[in-house]
Amino acid sequence: MSETEIEEICYDIGVLSLHGLACGDDENEIVLCLHGWLDNAASFTPLMPYLSNKRIIAIDWPGHGFSSHRSQDAHYHFIDWVYDLLQLFELNNWSNIDIVAHSMGGMIASAFAAAFPERVKSLTLIDSIGFISAEADKTTSQLRQGMTSRLKNSANYLQNKSMSKTKSLHPTADSAIKARVAVSDMNYGQAKIIVKRGLVKEGQGYKWRADSRLRNVSPYRLTLSQAEQFIDDIKCPVQLIHGTKGHDMVTSGIAHFGPKFSNFVSYDLKGGHHVHMEQPQQTAERINKFINA
Repeated sequence: MSETEIEEICYDIGVLSLHGLACGDDENEIVLCLHGWLDNAASFTPLMPYLSNKRIIAIDWPGHGFSSHRSQDAHYHFIDWVYDLLQLFELNNWSNIDIVAHSMGGMIASAFAAAFPERVKSLTLIDSIGFISAEADKTTSQLRQGMTSRLKNSANYLQNKSMSKTKSLHPTADSAIKARVAVSDMNYGQAKIIVKRGLVKEGQGYKWRADSRLRNVSPYRLTLSQAEQFIDDIKCPVQLIHGTKGHDMVTSGIAHFGPKFSNFVSYDLKGGHHVHMEQPQQTAERINKFINA
């Protein structure tokens, strides 16, 4: 296949199937791309033509894109994403891999790089640094919110199932794209790339492929000291590519977490939270230079 020809891929990890997109020669070194919450592998397709002489692999996390949803007796705990990643590495016998990770994907990749340093050669974070954390004295209230959210979602699922309807439908794909634009900083064209992979036709309309349980409130958060330990234990080179109009928590995170990395560099690019879709060539130039250094 040509360097820029994109193919569908699938990995079976236990009871789950991880789908994704890939391009580049199978013999080239791998760059693994990990998307953010409620996005999917397609968010990296604007970057792919510019990441030269590499095998680019972008996966859909469980519950996203074409990948399996977790079973109805399971949930989407943050730490379980790390296990999904470990299973993917084990399946392919990967080690010393360059990772490019956006938003939630960056948090997962950071925890993975801390716990399994032999697996990660370098880490490029896109508008993501550190972890969402909470004060220890919020543990009980966080648990209550998480359990209440889970209970409500379960009740809605059972009610909708009895009505043979699991999700409200969008009449057209255009309607779904505009809905995504309304709750993000992406323009129509950027949202279309992600939404196209995130929709499935049902009857006269379209529904979201993503598992509705992804919206459940987390029943627990890392404390700040736990988040800091993860960062302290990351030994590979790390670069952050930060959108100038990206998330505020990234701006504050640079000041707090940046000095804790043993090998860290940060760059600003004009754009928002999905700066890698807005400025794909400039983002790729930074990635190529960093992983080839």
